[in-house]
Amino acid sequence: MAIVGDTEPTGAPAADQAVVALEQADNPSSPVVRFGPDRPLLLDSGKRLNHLQIAYQTYGTLNEARSNAILLCHALTGDQHACNRHPVTGKPGWWTEMVGPGKAIDTDRYFIICTNVLGGCMGTTGPATTDPETGEPYGLGLPVITVGDMVRAQAMLLDQLGIETLFCVAGGSMGGMQVLQWAATYPERVFSALPIAAGARHSSQNIAFHEVGRQAVMADPEWRGGRYLLDDTSPRKGLAVARMAAHVTYLSEQALHRKFGRNLQDRDKPTFGFDADFQIESYLRHQGMTFVERFDANSYLYLTRAMDYFDLAEDYGGRLANAFRGSKTRFCVVSFTSDWLFPTVENKAVVRALNAAGASVSFVEIDTDRGHDAFLLNEPEMFDTIRGFLSSAAYARGIA
Repeated sequence: MAIVGDTEPTGAPAADQAVVALEQADNPSSPVVRFGPDRPLLLDSGKRLNHLQIAYQTYGTLNEARSNAILLCHALTGDQHACNRHPVTGKPGWWTEMVGPGKAIDTDRYFIICTNVLGGCMGTTGPATTDPETGEPYGLGLPVITVGDMVRAQAMLLDQLGIETLFCVAGGSMGGMQVLQWAATYPERVFSALPIAAGARHSSQNIAFHEVGRQAVMADPEWRGGRYLLDDTSPRKGLAVARMAAHVTYLSEQALHRKFGRNLQDRDKPTFGFDADFQIESYLRHQGMTFVERFDANSYLYLTRAMDYFDLAEDYGGRLANAFRGSKTRFCVVSFTSDWLFPTVENKAVVRALNAAGASVSFVEIDTDRGHDAFLLNEPEMFDTIRGFLSSAAYARGIA
């Protein structure tokens, strides 16, 4: 059997076997799977979601052996639109540099699945989703979710699609956290893993930046205790400030200086006021205002909190190696020299834990001044690394 593009898989379980429907999400370009109360998602908080929907995109063709599936895990502000034109912004998907025909993650060879994460705002259950039990958006009534919850939801989707094992799980930043969680929770389902620009826990510095962003959102009068959707309002200013602060952490000082320096914006001398005198100010304001057009403020709160709670070692007795003990998964860990959000030292801590667990692991540090966001950009050494790793793993798995 083959699944091509966004077609519905054949052989899916019947509705009375837990899946209520497989239909188009609010975004017409993304299918969505819905699960009912007879198959709830149990959460790390101890609560459960009795209604769950997962929006996803697929690219390429699933082979007859179902052995060539790659799960892409998106970062904090990403979504399922990895390499198609985004239906809201009209821009190319977030990983078009990496994914596509003949590219490092080759859609002529592999079947790609990318879901919108639990807590997101592009079709998967999140705070903006209508709660079937109340008829209103969940808002802050949605239980707080974790990276582990995201991964369990993705596993439910794969079960529905009839995919028992993944050839690879790949992603950067929060996506890399999901990769590590997948490898720890479902080692028998993951043949290879590509965590990029990530760590096994969120640092106190990163938690601090996230808290600044959350407080910016919640300080906006239009947030209204998280109930802004009921009043048809939106904390746009607060969310824009949160995005501006976070975006600085995605770049490096070298990249900012190279691109903007201290150049003024469309003027020869300063205004001696508080307008956007500098190009970097104008750039950040633009980033903030375009972000609010496509992202839900409460989702931002939930996803940043999920990242903050991520600490894989803590879940395995305080020793990271325990998370991968006996794993047969092949790993390739990738970091960037100028990434200060998830610096190389944190990526190397994952490598050391994998080595201590006796896992198969390779490590590459890419020399670039582009900062954390380098994993989303045109980095030829990264492309070569990932292409080579996947080709080697495909040979080992017998994928033509």
